[in-house]
Amino acid sequence: MDEYPDPVHEPAAGALDPRAELSEFLRTRRARLKPEDVGLPDYGRYRRVPGLRREELAQLAGVSVAYYTRLEQGNGRHVSPEVLDAIARALRLSDAEHAHLTHLAKPKQKKKPAGRAQQVRGPLRTLLDTMDGVPAILVGRRSDILVWNRMAAAVFGDFAELPAREQNWARLVFLRPEYRDMFVDWEHKASDVVSQLRMDAGSHPNDPLLSALVGELSVKSEEFRRLWATHDVKEKCHGIQRLHHPLVGELDLRLESFHQADAHEQMLVTYHAEPNSPSAEALRLLASWGTDATRAGTSTPSARTAS
Repeated sequence: MDEYPDPVHEPAAGALDPRAELSEFLRTRRARLKPEDVGLPDYGRYRRVPGLRREELAQLAGVSVAYYTRLEQGNGRHVSPEVLDAIARALRLSDAEHAHLTHLAKPKQKKKPAGRAQQVRGPLRTLLDTMDGVPAILVGRRSDILVWNRMAAAVFGDFAELPAREQNWARLVFLRPEYRDMFVDWEHKASDVVSQLRMDAGSHPNDPLLSALVGELSVKSEEFRRLWATHDVKEKCHGIQRLHHPLVGELDLRLESFHQADAHEQMLVTYHAEPNSPSAEALRLLASWGTDATRAGTSTPSARTAS
């Protein structure tokens, strides 16, 4: 039974509270483990909370219960990397979760304000323009859609027709019904978006635009509130994206993502079809229609940008 009371955290105005984020992240990771998952005996005693007790987690990590309790209450200012590594192993964190824990426990001082405008290099815009047959989108912090090419507009719709603040995957996925219909596995896409926002929150807890976005979505979307409360984080690097397109029907596309070496917060995401597949033929059809596809709101003449 946990014997330490939980503190109440009041977030600072215009920012997410890193202490509260650390506390809830550790609590939710601990709750998903059972004693048998980590080789501990389960004597069948009544558990007030799901998952491991604090003293069990502390035992696995090789730290005192009092020390771990302080950390789970959000006090990670003086925790060492070695202790964080031990706790990450005890909690069986993924690489993305381990990085998120480190960001929350030992936040770095940012030299530039978190809410600054996101800049895109000119050659990168040109690169997207040259990718004629491959839908490509550059995604920045807060899931902002920064740049996209003609094929991305043909597949996902012309983001340029949206107000600038709406050129954001989180707002599109949770607030626009047409995007709920577009993604065959909408729940999976929604989970990916929220998980990436959680990663951003760990790296940029003082970003007022991110805080405002989370607040808006929490008010307007019950599904967002539910997924945000899980504190799940993961890096979306590759996978299959299944879509329902209004003109060509089902599309099965392979997603690949690449972080920019000089702007790690920006990710280039590409979507391609297996050669000679129905999806590849559908992409060729969309490419050939060009501006004629505007009747479905699915075309733009060249790489576009939100800035």
